[in-house]
Amino acid sequence: MSTPVGRSVGEGWRALRIPLLATAVIVLGVVVLMVLTAARTSGPFSPDSAEGSGAKALATLLEDHGVQVTGTENLDDAVGSGADRALLIGPSGNLSSSDWRRIDASGWEHLILVRPGREALETLAPGIENASSTLPAGSRSPGCDLPAALKAGTVTVRGTTYTAPRQAQSCYGDGINSTLVRIERAGRTVDVVGTQQSFTNAELADDGNAALALNLLGTHSELVWYLPQYESSDFDDAGTGDGPPLIPPDVRYIAWALAFAVFVVALWRGRRLGPVVPEPLPVVVHAAETTEGRARLYRRSRARDRAAAALRESALGKIYKVHGIPRRADPTAVVSALAARTSLDPAMLYDILYGGPPVDDAALISLSDALQVLTQEVARDGGSTTDR
Repeated sequence: MSTPVGRSVGEGWRALRIPLLATAVIVLGVVVLMVLTAARTSGPFSPDSAEGSGAKALATLLEDHGVQVTGTENLDDAVGSGADRALLIGPSGNLSSSDWRRIDASGWEHLILVRPGREALETLAPGIENASSTLPAGSRSPGCDLPAALKAGTVTVRGTTYTAPRQAQSCYGDGINSTLVRIERAGRTVDVVGTQQSFTNAELADDGNAALALNLLGTHSELVWYLPQYESSDFDDAGTGDGPPLIPPDVRYIAWALAFAVFVVALWRGRRLGPVVPEPLPVVVHAAETTEGRARLYRRSRARDRAAAALRESALGKIYKVHGIPRRADPTAVVSALAARTSLDPAMLYDILYGGPPVDDAALISLSDALQVLTQEVARDGGSTTDR
């Protein structure tokens, strides 16, 4: 009759229920957090971020002037245009060509592109190109007749600059390239802004930054503030599949949550080395039997050198202990000390304690006898010295 040694179903469930419960709680918490924050944007140049790189101050300023600001990271919100609404597209994320064409096909009358890339410029603002030069930080006058720039006056600008066609209005530049360009195209107004730092919480109060932002972004009753992420998995026109990743951000967040949960459970359930636990030996082996067994091994392997070294090491240990000689003492010093205390020949003592290995079994036995006599003599000499 055989006896099962594996876990039963009930034992397995009792062992796994707590780890599974902990994993479920962690994943559920992450999902709930994602649902609660799904309608809000975060990070640099976000209308909900109060950090220095955020733009919550600008969003509040616009709302104080009657402009409803709607922050989103969803592409569908960026293509659903309506009356008296403007669309701001932030510098984050990565959209495919088809995504930019969807935005272009929507009915937005006013687009504000903040540090757009090549595809965005080609689709939404043809004729405007990213210049190779960058503008150093500093206060600059408009240098154009754009009403929003003239009302704002001097503005703190820096960073990306653009080249523009003749019909465009170019402001805040170095005379050749500009950081703010407005172009009218097919009944649509497109503003290209190369320096979002001027509109952030850290710099909105400098110079005329707030006035410029309000005059550019506050021209409609509602502003959709779109921060692109990784929206589309469509293939490009050439069919190469280049473009954004196929995995949506939410899936990545859930995967990180699962990985963290697995890591926590592994730390909790992992085996840890505890203190050494003494265990009784199954058989008691006497010291004499161990010595005899080792001697047989030496004899069988003809290891007379090892046997002689063990005998000499044992004898020297007794000599060190009796006469208080340091264990690292030079052999000559040991022999001199023993010869002075025992009146034995130093040459003989050196040969016994530090000589070469025996050539045969008879020589090994002779060495063993000599060492035994020497240790007895040393013990008697040490005892008599102590008595005196």
